[in-house]
Amino acid sequence: MQESALETKHSVSLRDRHYLLANIAMLVTIFFWGVSFISIKITVAEVPPVTMALIRFAIASAMLGLLLRKFEPGARLEKADIPRMALAGCLGITLYFYFENIGVKLTTAVNASLIVTIIPILAIGLDILFFGARLSVVKFASIAVAIVGTYFSVTANGQLDLNSDNFVGNLFVIGAMLSWTFYTLVNKSLQNKYTGMSMTTYQTIIGTVFLLPLALTEISEWQIFSLTAFLHMLFLAVFCSVACYLLYMYVLKHLDVAITTLYLNLVPVVGVVSGYFILGESVLPIQLIGGAVTLLAIVIMNFERSGKTD
Repeated sequence: MQESALETKHSVSLRDRHYLLANIAMLVTIFFWGVSFISIKITVAEVPPVTMALIRFAIASAMLGLLLRKFEPGARLEKADIPRMALAGCLGITLYFYFENIGVKLTTAVNASLIVTIIPILAIGLDILFFGARLSVVKFASIAVAIVGTYFSVTANGQLDLNSDNFVGNLFVIGAMLSWTFYTLVNKSLQNKYTGMSMTTYQTIIGTVFLLPLALTEISEWQIFSLTAFLHMLFLAVFCSVACYLLYMYVLKHLDVAITTLYLNLVPVVGVVSGYFILGESVLPIQLIGGAVTLLAIVIMNFERSGKTD
């Protein structure tokens, strides 16, 4: 009996420790993903956006390949899954970062950060469209409110300036968010067959290969870049594309999905704050209000979801 009690106490203590570490890991991940917009903005001033993505993910591919060989030496990609894995790599790496890097170059890091808030809204909308998820009154109202909030965040005071670089950049970032949302849908059919590390490695390598022809269209803009630009690309590859993903995999094992989603909603907050203080970018009050409204809508949806699963 005493040994059983000790084992139970040890199990609870271990679970609590994992829970605490998972929360710390998630905060670290959110911080790096939030400031990644700053590194992208600084780097694309010297390196063409698609070329920058190619260099970043070439480094990340090499690192992930080594990690996969070390920790999952028996991992193999089945022939039947190659088309879906290729599609996921194209959506989640090639198209996502093609749109995002060009978007951040044209708009501000603050705007790009605010637009990230639409991902959960897009995901829920596509879940309803493709998987027949039920649309409750609360969810419908939340989506409507979030759309209004996102509109003010993207357009700034509701003014649609079609000739503005900022507005065009915002549209590119929205394109990136759409790519990421479809990427998550494609991944749903692969998650039960492959580990997170193997999926990320295969998709990163495939996505990097697809980036190569796109980067070649920028060959006339290629030039020797500074050490600062290289260090930012190294930071993006090592910390944002490799380390943060590995931390996120650990988080998903020990935290509820609703909690991790709420954490992810802090990414734009970090992006806006860092854009303001590091780059000195301006942000209009209406944009902050719009971002806050969108985040509130997402929080309401998550509380509804967690209430149903309790």
